[in-house]
Amino acid sequence: MDLMTILQICDSALRLATPLLFACLAGLFSERSGIFDIGLEGKILASAFLSASVAAMSGSVWIGLLGGVAGSVFLALLHGVASITFRGNQLISGVAINFLASGTTVVIGENWFGLGGRTPQLSGGARFQDITLPGAVTDNDALREASAPVQVYSELMSGHTILVYVGLLAVLGSWWLLYRTRFGLRLRAVGENPESVDTAGVSVIRMRYSAVLICGLLCGLAGTYLATGLSAGFVKEMSAGRGFIALAALIFSKWRPGYALMACLLFGLLEAIGNRYQNIEIGGFEVPVQLMQAMPYILTVVILAGIVGKAIPPRAGGEPYVKER
Repeated sequence: MDLMTILQICDSALRLATPLLFACLAGLFSERSGIFDIGLEGKILASAFLSASVAAMSGSVWIGLLGGVAGSVFLALLHGVASITFRGNQLISGVAINFLASGTTVVIGENWFGLGGRTPQLSGGARFQDITLPGAVTDNDALREASAPVQVYSELMSGHTILVYVGLLAVLGSWWLLYRTRFGLRLRAVGENPESVDTAGVSVIRMRYSAVLICGLLCGLAGTYLATGLSAGFVKEMSAGRGFIALAALIFSKWRPGYALMACLLFGLLEAIGNRYQNIEIGGFEVPVQLMQAMPYILTVVILAGIVGKAIPPRAGGEPYVKER
């Protein structure tokens, strides 16, 4: 396997990992504040549908981005109202959001476009275009003859949509926000000991709603990238379990932004390998295509089974906060 082939696989892995990364960071903020959110899947699906729909009708991917983020934030607020204001069961609320998004996207899509729940194919300004960085080689023949650093720069670092770069910056931004700001300190404290935070005069309700809104924003970026960057439109159930994979990556990373990036890249790499090498022979035995495509989901089950070691969530996670009088 030559360097170009390895770089092409890594390039594909980065693209496939981007929606997982946004969703994983979304879950990180929510769960750090003590709000478990298994409705990531539903928010990704809703934002993918709305971003593609609005982009198809307006012809602008940026207006589509606003639509996708708005839809995700709306569902995040629903989860916040149910979990924070009314102190409902957070897991049930998340499941309800997944069901709501799964059903309404198909019904509304059929009503709007009459394409079986799909949106029209996006092109031109209705979807995000790849960005060629300065100095990158775009000719394939010239790129194969170039030096290794130029190949890495041109094939792996250049040629992505803007949301891929935003996703990488979001990792740094999340780390800085959580560990270098007063807001991050309070957010982490709310997830561990909300009573102490409340005693210090900080509103637990406000902090948790802030985390839920950040979660909605990041899920909106995940769904928008999925429908208008990675794909060229919305299709039924196109999130394909990415919200649940993101939760597994969150557990694998033990609620830390840097580890979340590595976990999502691992899932993206497995999916990229499965897509590229669907017929692999090991010792004369041909690995089934279905097994290669299922590798990210198998890894999800392995992680959730606790094979990677003990991962301790925030102590106040999943518990509604009742202010003492």
